[in-house]
Amino acid sequence: MQDTLKLMCVLAHPDDESLGTGGTLAKYATEGVQTYLVTATRGERGRFGDLKEQPEPEEIGRIREAELRAAARELGLKEVVFLDYLDKDLDTVDTTEAVSKIASQLRRVRPQVVITFGPEGAYGHPDHIAISQLTTAAVVAAADANYPVSGRAHRVCKLYFMAWPNGKWEAYQSAFRDIVVQVDGRERRPAPWPDWAITSVIDTAAYWPTVWRAICCHKTQLAMYGRLEHLAEDLHRYLWGSQEFYRAFSTVNGGRELETDLFAGLRRDQAG
Repeated sequence: MQDTLKLMCVLAHPDDESLGTGGTLAKYATEGVQTYLVTATRGERGRFGDLKEQPEPEEIGRIREAELRAAARELGLKEVVFLDYLDKDLDTVDTTEAVSKIASQLRRVRPQVVITFGPEGAYGHPDHIAISQLTTAAVVAAADANYPVSGRAHRVCKLYFMAWPNGKWEAYQSAFRDIVVQVDGRERRPAPWPDWAITSVIDTAAYWPTVWRAICCHKTQLAMYGRLEHLAEDLHRYLWGSQEFYRAFSTVNGGRELETDLFAGLRRDQAG
C-alpha cells in the first residue's frame, strides 16, 4: 500500500480544473493527498469578459494563467505546470512531443491516480478530446522503460475520465448557458454518460464553497456564466456537491460496486 498519495489532473484550459474537478481536488488536498495540475494551454483564444475588443492572445494567456494560479491556491494544489500549447490547436500538435511532455511529468511526479477528460470531451470540444487521447497515451508511455523520455519508468495505478451523467448536465445547462460548439460545420453538445457507466462518485458537498471561490478566480470567464452568481445555495450544492468519474483502468480494484474514493485499493489501511 502507498504512503504518500498523489493525484494528477491533466486538462486542457484554465477553469477546467475548477469547473470539472474542483471539489475532488479540494477534498483530497484537504485530506493530505498531494494534488498536481498539468494544463495544456492558457486559454488564449477563449472569450474575455464583456469586452467587445479582446486583448492580444498573449495578454489573454498571461491573465488567464494568473487566474488559474489563484484558483489553484484556493483548491490547495501543490503544483501547476503548463505544457505551453496554444488554445484551440491541441488536436493539431505534434503527438509524439505532447505525449512525451505529459509522460515526463508523470515520471517526475509519480502519481498513483490520474484524471483527465473522457473520450467525448464533455461536449465534443476538440481540445478536451485531444488531452484525453494524449494523456491516455502518456500513461502507457510513462510505464515503458524503453520509452525515450527523462525519468524512471512509472506505472500509474488508476486512470479516471470525468463523466457527467444526464442530471448533472441538465443542471449545468440551466445554470450556465446552452453549451454548444461548432466543429467542422456541425454542432456538438454535451454528451452525458449513462448512470450505469459511472464507476465512481466522490462526495464533495463539504467543499462547494471552496469550488465557488476557485471558479470566481476566473474573472475573465464569469461573463459566460452570469447566472452562477445568482444561483440558490441548493443548486450550488448539487453542481459542486459530488463529482462523477469513469474508472478507465485500475491495477488495484474493479467490479460493479460504486466507488466512493479514487484511492480505493491504494491506502495503507486497506492492506490485506
